[in-house]
Amino acid sequence: MRCPHAKVSCLLFCLSLVFLFAASVCAQDMQALKSRMLERKPTIDALKNQGIVGEGIDGYLHFRQQSPGDAGVVNAENQDRRTVNGMIASREGTSIEQVSRKAAQKIIANARPGHWVQRGDGSWYRK
Repeated sequence: MRCPHAKVSCLLFCLSLVFLFAASVCAQDMQALKSRMLERKPTIDALKNQGIVGEGIDGYLHFRQQSPGDAGVVNAENQDRRTVNGMIASREGTSIEQVSRKAAQKIIANARPGHWVQRGDGSWYRK
C-alpha cells in the first residue's frame, strides 16, 4: 500500500524546486537587465546632452527631436524600465504606472542642467 503522504511530500519538494529556480532566473534576469542599462547609459546621456530625448513624467524617455537612428536604444531603455517598474510594482502590490511616476520624480530631480524634463502639466523645460 502506498503512503499518501509520499505524493504530497514529492509535490511540495517539486514546487520548492520550481520556486528556487524561478528566483534564480529572476536574479539572473535582473543582473542582465542592469548590465544592458549600464551599457546604454553613455548613449542615453549623449542623447540627453544633445537635447534629442528628455525624461517624461511617466518615467520614460521621450524624443524631443526626430532621430530615427536612435529609436532602438530609446525603445530598449524604456522596455527595461517597464520591466524594472513591473517587478517593483509586483513586489509592492501597486501599479506599474505609480512606480513609474515615482521613479520619474527621482530622475527629474537628479537630471543634469540642460537636460529636457517634463512638468506635471505635460510641458517641457530645460533644467
